[in-house]
Amino acid sequence: MRSITLKLLVISVILSIFTTSSIAQTDTILQKEIESLKQELKDYEHRFDILEKNIDDITWFQRVGDVAHIDKVRLSSTARWKPKDPEDKFADNKLQFYSYVFIPKTVDINKKYPLIVLPHSGIHSNFSTYHTHIIRELMAQEYIVVSAEYRGSTGYGKKTYENIDYGGRENDDVLESRNYMIENYGIVDENRVGVMGWSHGGMIALMQILQHSDMYQCAFAGVPVSDLENRLASHKKDYSDYFTVPYHIGESIKENPEEYKRRSPTSYAKNLQKPLMIYTNTNDNDVYVEEVKLMIETLKKHNKDFKYKIFQNESGGHGFDRIDSKEATDIRFTIYEFMGQYLKPAKPFKNEREMRKAAYRFN
Repeated sequence: MRSITLKLLVISVILSIFTTSSIAQTDTILQKEIESLKQELKDYEHRFDILEKNIDDITWFQRVGDVAHIDKVRLSSTARWKPKDPEDKFADNKLQFYSYVFIPKTVDINKKYPLIVLPHSGIHSNFSTYHTHIIRELMAQEYIVVSAEYRGSTGYGKKTYENIDYGGRENDDVLESRNYMIENYGIVDENRVGVMGWSHGGMIALMQILQHSDMYQCAFAGVPVSDLENRLASHKKDYSDYFTVPYHIGESIKENPEEYKRRSPTSYAKNLQKPLMIYTNTNDNDVYVEEVKLMIETLKKHNKDFKYKIFQNESGGHGFDRIDSKEATDIRFTIYEFMGQYLKPAKPFKNEREMRKAAYRFN
């Protein structure tokens, strides 16, 4: 009897081991399948972004086609700052990217006009019809506008998305879009070129005027990302993750502080030589006012002459001067006044009311 009981116990243990092993193996297979499906869904997001971008491109013609000649050109800039694959024999190839071109329909081909370089905002974003009224305002003043869909932009697939180079060679793409306009459009005056942008676009505007001052006459930086050490310390881990992924920097700021410093406008404040205006807002819920104040104080430390204003709890937070309220458009009017001093557009706005009519058709 004891022998039979022992045998049954051994059989039970063996079956238990095989069952546990089978369950564990099944769990591993299921986990792999789940991870594969997650990646597939993530990749599909890029396909949806492409579709959304194509729809938005058509919308441009509907919303500003009455006042602007619109084009979208494909350019090339510098290669990736580091190869994704060390064995890639094409790693030195220049990256391709798109740029939007807007030319006022009122231009005279025998005259020259000022150029506004307008980089979009967002760590992963694109130049969309969100900028409709700003473009209409610029067209009315007879500015020519170029906006680069620099590396890391959305709407162009996974490859472009993963070519992100935050604070790095994305600036090369924006500069190349500026150069393209001067080299290919005889109506562009190379001595009247300004750069303006908000948020990440504001960061790029700072980098352009600080690193390539000979290429621009002036710059406006609205709520600009200014210092990565300050920014990453004040934001959650999911923001830091944009930088530590293998296809980007691949290291944290703690592991490689110099790389992050290299990508921060505060590191180049000493280079300012051209007129600059900075706007920030105390209730900005994205680029906190403390970060922009650090940029302002760094410029002051280097005894730089520039303009700035710290708005107090303006409606709209991060987008306080980009929304469509009268309060916001009145602030935008002051930006155009500043840029106009140095770029001399043919038809500057006389007042805020005239500007609103140009952007919204009715007062």
